[in-house]
Amino acid sequence: MAKFKTNKRISLNIIQCYAPTTGAEDDIKEELYRLLEETTRKCSSKDITILMGDLNAKGGSDNTGYEQVMGRHGIGEMNENGELFANRCANHNLIIGGTVFPHKNVI
Repeated sequence: MAKFKTNKRISLNIIQCYAPTTGAEDDIKEELYRLLEETTRKCSSKDITILMGDLNAKGGSDNTGYEQVMGRHGIGEMNENGELFANRCANHNLIIGGTVFPHKNVI
């Protein structure tokens, strides 16, 4: 995590991570999300927090139950890692930015 002070009373927090693949053992995934939880709790709710990296998560286009967390412009169907990530975002009022706006269809 990197924390940058702004000229106001808020900070910009950037959390960079790399998640295990969908086929990884559950205890390895649980450890990652435990560490993410620990790191995210260090960020004030008044700050701007960006969580980024390769989370090996597919959010899909069906945002049922996750309307506050993601848009309807994900690709494919949500996988297990996508559900773990969406739940983490819901717990911390984060938005999955890559699902909010349509993507250009490039082949």
